[in-house]
Amino acid sequence: MLEVENLHAFYGKSHVLHGVNFTVGEGEIVSLLGRNGSGRSTTAKAIMGLMPASGGVRWRGQSLLGLAPHDIARLGVGHVPENKDVFPRLTVHQNLMLGQKRAGARARWGFDDMYALFPRLRERQHVAAGVLSGGEQQMLTLCRTLMGDPALVLIDEPTEGLAPQVVEQVAVFLQTLKSERISMLLIEQKLTIALDISDRVLVMGHGEVVFNGSPAEFSCQPDVRREWLEV
Repeated sequence: MLEVENLHAFYGKSHVLHGVNFTVGEGEIVSLLGRNGSGRSTTAKAIMGLMPASGGVRWRGQSLLGLAPHDIARLGVGHVPENKDVFPRLTVHQNLMLGQKRAGARARWGFDDMYALFPRLRERQHVAAGVLSGGEQQMLTLCRTLMGDPALVLIDEPTEGLAPQVVEQVAVFLQTLKSERISMLLIEQKLTIALDISDRVLVMGHGEVVFNGSPAEFSCQPDVRREWLEV
């Protein structure tokens, strides 16, 4: 489904990704783990066309490198950025409207589905997104992406800085995506969430994948966790 091969990316003269290789299959949940600065967010941005990259990124056989982010989104790839990135002057409902598939296209998700997933958004649907709490903005960003009916979602740190009760709601959201067989590349610091939901685990270090295996295999290799994840 998604094939990343020998992916390189730079920030100015800084070489960040050094030949990243991995795949995400149909309906597969892959967690991308690593310390801050290891290249996880850069990988998601390169896939989404948000920064120049070289190598190979193919989605259902089609090359994504060189395409604009909105064209990649129209092909069925959603992106939930780490910075939430809501439209602050628009209401919650208007933000969700912007995420809808283009006119005339059928989607499996609607406003009622989003408000059922996060009832707090229903209560706040007429409120400007800029005054929402951080947790509410995260809910909104997740739902706005889902309104585009993606087949693959790249989700960057969805639980970072959130209160425990909101983390639980986000975990339920991720399980919902899994039950719907939506493929996911999940960048997540909380190992309990990542290992519980994932079919496969990738660990990044110094801009490349240093481990690729099942959660069970990862749990049996404490050296990987100690060398590449622990501070």
